[in-house]
Amino acid sequence: MTKYLKFKTPAADQAGDLASDYKLVNHGLVYIDKVFWNLPAPALFEEAIFRGEAKATQGGALVVHTGKWTARAAADKYIVREPVNNDNINWGEYNRPLDNDKFGGLFNRIQAFLQGEELFVQDVFAGADPEHAMPVRIITTHAWQSLFAHNMFVKPRTRDEYRTHVPEFTLIAVPNFKLDPRIDGTAGETGIIIDFARRMAIIANTHYAGEIKKTIFTMMNYYKPLDGVMAMHCSANVGKAGDAALFFGLSGTGKTTLSADPERMLIGDDEHGWSDNGIFNFEAGCYAKVIRLSAEAEPEIHACTHMFGSILENVVWNPTTRKIDLNDDQLTENTRISYPLEFIPNAIPEKMTNHHPKNVIFLTADAQGVLPPIAQLDVNQAMYHFISGYTSKIAGTELGLGTEPEITFSACFGAPFMVHHPFFYANLLRRKIEAYGSKVWLVNTGWVGGKFGIGKRISIRHTRNMLNAVLNGQLDTVEFRTDSVFGFKVPLTCPNVPEEVFIPENAWANKAEYWQKYDALAARYLENFRLFEAGVSQEVIDAKPKRVKK
Repeated sequence: MTKYLKFKTPAADQAGDLASDYKLVNHGLVYIDKVFWNLPAPALFEEAIFRGEAKATQGGALVVHTGKWTARAAADKYIVREPVNNDNINWGEYNRPLDNDKFGGLFNRIQAFLQGEELFVQDVFAGADPEHAMPVRIITTHAWQSLFAHNMFVKPRTRDEYRTHVPEFTLIAVPNFKLDPRIDGTAGETGIIIDFARRMAIIANTHYAGEIKKTIFTMMNYYKPLDGVMAMHCSANVGKAGDAALFFGLSGTGKTTLSADPERMLIGDDEHGWSDNGIFNFEAGCYAKVIRLSAEAEPEIHACTHMFGSILENVVWNPTTRKIDLNDDQLTENTRISYPLEFIPNAIPEKMTNHHPKNVIFLTADAQGVLPPIAQLDVNQAMYHFISGYTSKIAGTELGLGTEPEITFSACFGAPFMVHHPFFYANLLRRKIEAYGSKVWLVNTGWVGGKFGIGKRISIRHTRNMLNAVLNGQLDTVEFRTDSVFGFKVPLTCPNVPEEVFIPENAWANKAEYWQKYDALAARYLENFRLFEAGVSQEVIDAKPKRVKK
């Protein structure tokens, strides 16, 4: 911008104050007009406003609109195929191969594209545990995306740490650079491309900040399990007695909402590692859905929508009053907020705990309305459900989804971000569960009384009460029944939850239809698991559901 306007932007004089000695020339980026190194939130706020990238809303949050890209472009993620890492990667729908030479040519064009531009750099860490943290560099062309990275990842603490920061992985986000499928070998003009040999990723032709977050997560899902650290798409919190809990689930299943418990300390809302030291957050911030967010049901997250430093993505706002409307979905169902974890009052500053999880919870949004609200799994059932990853994709979280939830099986409750074979992660999780005596639960945050459109979403109050009973040990003393289809244990009672909730067929007007739908779901499970049986132990295969007898 300055090369055209010939005057300074707000942070121009401080652009190099927190620069690393490891310059951009080490990445092959040369003839850059100006590099803004590791600016803090206020400076990035000013730069984003000055450049017309964002607007300030009442309360102090930034609001940005990302245009066409309001969700992840899941079909546009690629991994460079090369000999060093080829055998470690589970090639397929989510890990599409890209030729090594294609990536080289693409990067050369991006190097040329960025000459004469102004760039923003955030030198950060992925991982709060110093023993397992990875130094990362995020290079962006937009100030607001640099603020996103500043919010979302662990920052160096001193000027000297910034100066000596040497990245082990580098991400370059160029939203205005379009790929050419004829040259680059991609399906379209958008691409999220990861090269593990070069330790680099490129995000092109999408402004959606979630791609930055999930690309770093994918990177951690590749490297950390090779070191024996379980990489997990889950939220985590810990009680006053040190009873940690993990909440696995896709977007829209309640990871963020259910882990933000005022009675427990929050470790993080989305991405974690489980090492022999305990649980640690991969991030330093939260990226939560805010569509129809209410101050009554989710007060901690709602308060963040009016805080300076938060970024509201694709939230509708009034340009005159600067008030936001969290109920308006005209831009997307997938409205988002990014904010530092410390904005949550009960968040753990260290973003880690040396306690191992007492309870592991799999969250599923059952759009068929047939699963019980909660069930306890034995270890083989846990592996079966973890590899299956049954849930429903909630509208707006990926490009192309309609208004209705879409039934899906997402291995490890995060298949788009898993690089190794699902059984690799499952075996690692099994070893952790058995070593530390964790109990595993399946919790349905979906529908009751019928499928989506007929039944209703399970009361979040009932779900919270059931989880409270799990976490404080109240379910350890109640009577259970064995589910006739899946064989897991379903409690008959729970404090502060009506008993009829635990018999889901009773909420259906037509019980015969309920059993028909339950059988259909079991059939879908069996069909999906055939994809993994070749690499799975017989004990896990035997944990499969049984079809309903006609």
